[in-house]
Amino acid sequence: MPDPRGVRGRRYQLSALVTAAAASVLSGARSLTAITEWISDVPVWACRALGFPLDPLTGTVSVPHPHTLRRLLVQLDGDALDQAIGAFLAARTTSTDPGLRAIAVDGKALRGSRTATTSYVTLLAAMDHAGHVLAQRQVADKSNEIPAFQPLLDSIDLTGTVITAGALHTQHAHGTYLRTRGAHYIAHVKANHPGLFDRIRRLPWREITLDHHDRTRAHHRLEKGVESA
Repeated sequence: MPDPRGVRGRRYQLSALVTAAAASVLSGARSLTAITEWISDVPVWACRALGFPLDPLTGTVSVPHPHTLRRLLVQLDGDALDQAIGAFLAARTTSTDPGLRAIAVDGKALRGSRTATTSYVTLLAAMDHAGHVLAQRQVADKSNEIPAFQPLLDSIDLTGTVITAGALHTQHAHGTYLRTRGAHYIAHVKANHPGLFDRIRRLPWREITLDHHDRTRAHHRLEKGVESA
């Protein structure tokens, strides 16, 4: 872990530096330069709220030098930070619903992460239906989301949950893993499992009574959902 020391020898709380970086990104910063510029320009009250120390001689709030932030952000373990934040949110989002707790697993390309020499950074995240990101993990370069599925969920208590994910994660190993963790799951079956897809397609669907029918517009398209007992 880098030593959060400024060029003038001042020490800053790691939580203040990370919180300030997160606040700058939420405000639109998309680069290290933009993050450091945002922190240098925010009002004094915001700096104090973020946790930066008050200079005892001048009475002003001391903000870190841009080099301090750059050293920290470059060396910070992203997976460790994601795990800490996810555990913090998970501990405060205990469901009071007696039913199963729904958790969605989805991967997204990180906006602004593409450069002239590298492709987008892809993150795989687990999120409950209240919008809380419980865990997040970076997908390794030249790989896909499948190897990151189990490590992502290892840090979450899956007892009494139902996991949803895209068709890419309809894998035998994933299903076995979720059942050993005490979780249920809803698997999307598409052409990536042609044998299973054909067996499901041949089921007597006309004889199955539908318990629920829903039609809505999302993801820029019309979506229809049906459920049966």
